[in-house]
Amino acid sequence: MAQASECRNSHLYYYSIKFALSTYATLFSILGLVILCVGIYAEVERQKHKTLEGIFLAPAIILLLLGFTMFGVSFVGMVGSLRDNRTLLKMFFWVLLVIFLTELLLIFIEIIFENKMNAVFHSNIQEGIRHYYDDLDFKNILDFVQEKFSCCGSDEYRDWEVNQYHSCNGSGPLACGVPYTCCIRKVPGEVVNTLCGYRTLDKERLELLNVIHVRGCIHAVGLWLKDNFEATLGIVCSLLLPQVIGLVMAWLYWQKLNEIYSKLDTVDFKILEMRDFSFGAVDLSGAGWCWCLPKEGGYIPVDAEGEEDKEEEEGTICHSEV
Repeated sequence: MAQASECRNSHLYYYSIKFALSTYATLFSILGLVILCVGIYAEVERQKHKTLEGIFLAPAIILLLLGFTMFGVSFVGMVGSLRDNRTLLKMFFWVLLVIFLTELLLIFIEIIFENKMNAVFHSNIQEGIRHYYDDLDFKNILDFVQEKFSCCGSDEYRDWEVNQYHSCNGSGPLACGVPYTCCIRKVPGEVVNTLCGYRTLDKERLELLNVIHVRGCIHAVGLWLKDNFEATLGIVCSLLLPQVIGLVMAWLYWQKLNEIYSKLDTVDFKILEMRDFSFGAVDLSGAGWCWCLPKEGGYIPVDAEGEEDKEEEEGTICHSEV
C-alpha cells in the first residue's frame, strides 16, 4: 500500500496519466475530424443529387453527427489534459459518461424489447424501400446487406411490393419482381442476371427457394449476431472499451489534479472565523486578479513568520532558564 501511494505521488505517475490522456484525446479528435469531413463531403453530394431528407435514409447525416460528437468531446478532453484544466476535464468525463450510459441503455433496450425494436427497424426500412431508387446511399447499403447476409427486404421478400417500380401493379420490366441483390448465386463470381428476380412477388415461398432469398434482412442480421457471439462481443467491446479507457484516465487525472491543487493551497477558508478574518491579513501576492492562482507554500498570513520567530525565541528563553 505504501509503495502504491508513493507511486501515485511521483512525478512519473502524473506525466504518464497526462501523456496517455492527451494522446487518447488527440487520436479520437483526429478520427472525429476525419469522419466529420467525410460526412460533409457525403452531405454535399447528397444535396447535389437531391436525395431524401430523413436522418435514417441519409448516412451522411449520421456521419456528421458522429464526427461532430467525437471531435467536440475529444477536443475538450485534449485541451483539458494539456492545460491541466479541471473544469474541462470534468466536462469531458461527464459527457463521455452520459454517451457511454446511453449506448448501454440502447443495447439493453434492443435485447429486452427485441420485437418492438424490430418493428421500428421494419417501418424505417420499408420507407427506404419505397424510395429505393431515389436515395443512392440507402440503395448501396441495402444492396450490401442483402448480398452479405443472403436476405431480401426487411421482414420478407414481399416488402418490395411497396416500391412503385417493383409493385405488381406496375408495367415496367421490374414489376412484381425484386432487385438482383436478392437472387441466389449458385456459382461464386458468376455474371449477375439483373432480371433474375423477375415475377417473384406473386409466387409462394416454396417456389422461390432456389431463385431468391426469401428471408428478411432484420431476421438474417439478428440470427448472424446470435450465431456469431464472438464477433458480436468483439463489435460491442470495440465500441465501448475505448470509452471506458477514456473515463478511467480522465477520472485518475482529475483526482491527481485535485490532490495537487489541494497541496498548493494550505489555507482552509472554511474553518476560519469570518468575524476575526480580513483579507489584509493574508499574503495574496501571486494570486492573480481572481485570487485563485495556486501558490507554492499556500497563502499564509502576513505576520505568520513573525509569530513563528517569536514563538521560537520564547521557547529558546524558556529552555535557557531551565
